[in-house]
Amino acid sequence: MQIPELYKLYRQYPNIQTDTRKVKQDDLFFALKGPNFNGNQFANDALDQGAAYAVVDEVPSKPDNRIIQVTDVLKTLQDLAQYHRSQFINSADGNQIPFIAVTGSNGKTTSKELIHAVLSTVYKTYTTEGNLNNHIGIPLTILKIKADVEIAIIEMGANHQKEIEGYCTYTMPTHGVITNCGKAHLEGFGGEAGVRKGKGELFDYLKQHDGTAFVMWDYIYLREMSKEIPKIITYGTQSADITGCVKNSVDLLEVSIKAGADIENIKTNLVGEYNLPNILLAVTIGKYFKVPDDKIKWALENYIPSNSRSQLIERDSNKIILDAYNANPTSMKAAIENFAKMDGVDKVLMLGGMMELGSESLYEHQNLINLINNYQWKEVVLVGGDFNKAVHSFTFFEKSVDAATWYKNKKFTHCHILIKGSRSTAMEKVLE
Repeated sequence: MQIPELYKLYRQYPNIQTDTRKVKQDDLFFALKGPNFNGNQFANDALDQGAAYAVVDEVPSKPDNRIIQVTDVLKTLQDLAQYHRSQFINSADGNQIPFIAVTGSNGKTTSKELIHAVLSTVYKTYTTEGNLNNHIGIPLTILKIKADVEIAIIEMGANHQKEIEGYCTYTMPTHGVITNCGKAHLEGFGGEAGVRKGKGELFDYLKQHDGTAFVMWDYIYLREMSKEIPKIITYGTQSADITGCVKNSVDLLEVSIKAGADIENIKTNLVGEYNLPNILLAVTIGKYFKVPDDKIKWALENYIPSNSRSQLIERDSNKIILDAYNANPTSMKAAIENFAKMDGVDKVLMLGGMMELGSESLYEHQNLINLINNYQWKEVVLVGGDFNKAVHSFTFFEKSVDAATWYKNKKFTHCHILIKGSRSTAMEKVLE
């Protein structure tokens, strides 16, 4: 079946599922395959549960005229997303529907959520749900966009070269931002230079397609990477279209906007000075799309972080910073330094290991330990990863569930606690 024909079915049955456990009546089921699963084996189950059609790339166990066989299910899903995206090239008044791509080593999900909060006050805005920012999540996000869209925000995660380039082929972004390029996924990218090259594929696309980039002007490398992009809008702490600074970060972050918007202060529900660029980016994009200043301020002050990202939790007289969704050397360093500057005497660090660092892993874990040694802490607990191989005298556990038992037995009171680690260490379990 050709994509235009499949698209007609999609228009009739616009809800797509890739998990039979979530299939509802009249869904389209795409039988994706992975290292540990094969959706083709469940195609008939999906149909039995009410799916209108099942798209497969292997012969099903039971023939059914609702089975659509293709060469590659994943490629078909991506091609269908591209075809759907192409329907928004021109709206009824002839203007391009803005598709804003967000990538970067750190802060991309928080930035995406803040941008969405701001733009949603004025526009019908669609965005990536959670962190569905990969080769499966991005096409699924695009295919959830309805005809009433006014702006779309697409988050792009990547851990190797050419990945962002591939996403751009079916996302076709009109605007884009690289939040930063740090020490993340070094194994796949081949070092920091590789990170910049890989993330820079978004800017390369914007250069070639008359796009617009929002650039953090404090970062000299982003200035260099964004050269030749037709339209550049800047933000930062100085010499930019939108400038601002941290006014207060004792508990929750308060930001002062200095130029570019008539917003004196923004009292956020985020923890950490490292979120300043994310706030400034959301203000910048809001101003660019003519969102009134009062709505920008309201949106940013009413955004509540979730999914273990920069959350401040008060429990048993303790103040807990839960930032356990992901971690890399850059974000870990920023979190530790920010935590060290915060008010409070009895501070507890509970850090999970960092993944996908390749040959640099032990070196980066040891660097963090050296950083930790520069400050005074009530307790330090390290969990998993190459913390086990590094030289230190701190408490170590292989798994977060063991750290959780230790934490409960300690019965801390009136302490400040930072919990952070890579996704695979599941550091949020400490609080369960």
